[in-house]
Amino acid sequence: MSYTLEQKFKALCQISRASFFEWRETFKKMYPERSPLDAVLQYWEIVGHDTAKAYLRKTEKDKPVAPQIAQMIVDSSLSMGESARVVQDKNDEVHVIHDICPWYDWHKKYDAVEEDQPGCDCWFKTIVADFNHELGTSIEVETVSSLPNGDERCERIFRKKS
Repeated sequence: MSYTLEQKFKALCQISRASFFEWRETFKKMYPERSPLDAVLQYWEIVGHDTAKAYLRKTEKDKPVAPQIAQMIVDSSLSMGESARVVQDKNDEVHVIHDICPWYDWHKKYDAVEEDQPGCDCWFKTIVADFNHELGTSIEVETVSSLPNGDERCERIFRKKS
């Protein structure tokens, strides 16, 4: 059977998510006395540092940084089959909105919804912290809604710290 490049990539994205949850299940079996959330947060922090390194290489330092971070996150999300968009508001705040996220579905499948938002928040905040450290910027990210909390979407706001 022959598959298109798009079909192969979609399968690879699913394999990647499955591998994450298989890793999580392994942790639970090896360390039943420990909360998997601790390991999950450490995982997303490591991923956040690696993501920031990649994004920093693409950043145009003479332009506003928050919109660039937001767009790179959305581009990554779209490439992984998520529904995501950037909305710039009149207050110089940049919103990253995920209407559909396969990660949420996987968290439900593995009865780990309580780890979904904290993991994402850790990833977002690590990226922002690394940007602030490397570029001397003062950006913050705030989660204002999330699928795991019963909201219609996940939404995060990037802005300069006040």
